[in-house]
This record gives sequence, C-alpha cells and structure tokens, in this order.
Amino acid sequence: IVGNGWYDRTDCEVKFWKQSNKLVNGEKIWDKAKKEDPSFTSSMMFWWYNMYSTADYSVTPRPQYLADGRKAPDCYSHPAELRDELQEKLGQFPLFQFWGPGANIKSSKWIADAAMHTDVLHDPTLTLIYLPHLDYCLQKFGPDQEKIAKELGEIDTLVEEVVTFYEKKNARIILLSEYGIAPVNNPVHLNRLFRQHGLLQLRIENGLELLDAGASKAFVVADHQIAHVYINDPSVTEQVKALLKTVPSVELILDRKEQAKHNIDHERAGDLVLMADANSWFTYYFWLDDTKAPDYARVVDIHKKPGYDPVEMFMTSKARAGYKLLCKKAGFRYVMDVIPLDAT
Repeated sequence: IVGNGWYDRTDCEVKFWKQSNKLVNGEKIWDKAKKEDPSFTSSMMFWWYNMYSTADYSVTPRPQYLADGRKAPDCYSHPAELRDELQEKLGQFPLFQFWGPGANIKSSKWIADAAMHTDVLHDPTLTLIYLPHLDYCLQKFGPDQEKIAKELGEIDTLVEEVVTFYEKKNARIILLSEYGIAPVNNPVHLNRLFRQHGLLQLRIENGLELLDAGASKAFVVADHQIAHVYINDPSVTEQVKALLKTVPSVELILDRKEQAKHNIDHERAGDLVLMADANSWFTYYFWLDDTKAPDYARVVDIHKKPGYDPVEMFMTSKARAGYKLLCKKAGFRYVMDVIPLDAT
C-alpha cells in the first residue's frame, strides 16, 4: 500500500480509497495466528482494506450509489447477514458523520457499538477496531488542545466504554495509532506547476477542466505530505526532476534507486516519490481558474478526485448547506457543492 490512492498504469486511472483486502500483499496477523491455532477467530471493524479478507467477521463503510446519482449510507460486512443484524440494532451506519464536513462522534460510537455487539454474538479471539474521531478535528485544526478539547473528551469517554467492555472479558487491550498529524500552513500545488510547464494534459467538459492522467507527460498524485510523480513520457524525467528541485517545500525526491533504500519501490509507487517539508502539504489541484475547476472539486467525492482532499472537512457556509438539504427534503434535484477551494 503506497498511499490512500495511486495511479493504475493499466487502466490509466488514478484510484483512491479502494477496499479489497487483496491489495495488501503481506501475511495477515489473523492468518498466521490461525495456522498456529485453528480455533482462532478474528473480527476487523472498520480497519481499511476490509472487503474480501480472510477475517472471520468484518464491517467497513460501503455506500449505495443509486441510479439517480444519490449516495445512500450503508456498510459492507462478512458474513453478509452481520450488516443487517448491526443496522437493525444500531440504526443505519452514519456515513455522513464518518467523513466530510458533518463528521462527528456518531460514526465512532456506531463502530464501537458494532464491535462490541459482534463480540457478544461471536466472541472472536482478536478484534481490531478503528475509531476515526480524532482524525477529523486534527486535520481541520491540527494538534491545538484548545480547539479540539471537546473532541478529545468525546473520544476519551468512548474509549473508556470500549476498554471497560473488553476488560470485563479479560481481554488483552492494545491502543495504537496508525499515524500522527502535525500542523501545516503551506499548500503546494505541484500539478499546477506541471501544467505551466507543459507536462499536464487536460480534458474540457462543459467548460470545466479535468485531469487526463493517461495523456499527461507527467502528473502528481498528492496524499497529505507525500506525493507520487508518475511519468508517462520517460524523455521528460530529467526535466521533471529539475523542476521539482526548484520547489523549496519539496524536501525529498526519491527515484527508484532511492525508493529501494526505503523499501518503497513498489510497482504502484510513482516514478518519483516526494516528501514535503514539515510545514507543507501537497494538493491535487490542477486548475488555474476556480471557475473552471471540475464539478467534483466542490463536493465530497473521494473516488473521482485524483488526490487526497482534506478540504472536504470544511464547507463554504452552513447556510448554503442548509439550503441544499432543504432541496433534498423537498424532493428537488440538488448538488451538495459546499466544499471550498481554498487550500490554506
């Protein structure tokens, strides 16, 4: 796994937030444990790459994408009937509180309750639980104790509930974090730079610009403070390297040889892998005029965007969002275009 998304060189498409566990090539801890003890069972609750795994029980977000363009909250489970059991007991999985400007403690609470209920039903040997709550406020405000005090209290209360539940079952409890979040204030728009130097190819649809990754000489797939540079035309490789060296906020430029030293020279990785300096992060933005930004830029659309977009945690105004929700309730067609384009 080289990031939250990468460029598929066969389909010539940038693909983010894929979910198949078969994308994870290494041996799984629950498989190794089951080899040693055939009675070992596992439950994977909202850890990512959680579809079609060998875990005995699993649940993960999986919206319904309806024919009229609507996105309905839902989840995917193994076995399939677990999804119905959980949503009948706990209510519909709160997808719109899991990610986006409406994200809050409700999603983490649902996940925790689902994990505990699954434990009551099946008593797995190992349960892996992802509680995403701090991810939201930290990406919005950074590790500012004053701004995230409410969220810290909420997750502390929830973790206490989960820990107490498993302590009563004499379980060994491990609290861990997959990543840390640091404050930044400098967005770096590498695709815009590539465009200005003739490396990017765009497609115009209804007056709006789309990145044509397969037709570009080189382009960037941005993911927080890491960026993968994919080079379709090898003749521009040195030009791309030289161009990147002029960007002060790019701290590391790793070609395949350098990637190998860090054990990240996977076929999914970019021809170059970049790391930003401590104060900067990479955007996916490629348009130069906001009036020509693609329609998906102003909505929560984690699959169409050719890069990770933390700005989805914000909204242009609550009044606009409220108006859109009124349109929804009244049965009118609407687009929830409330995400700003200001990366600062």
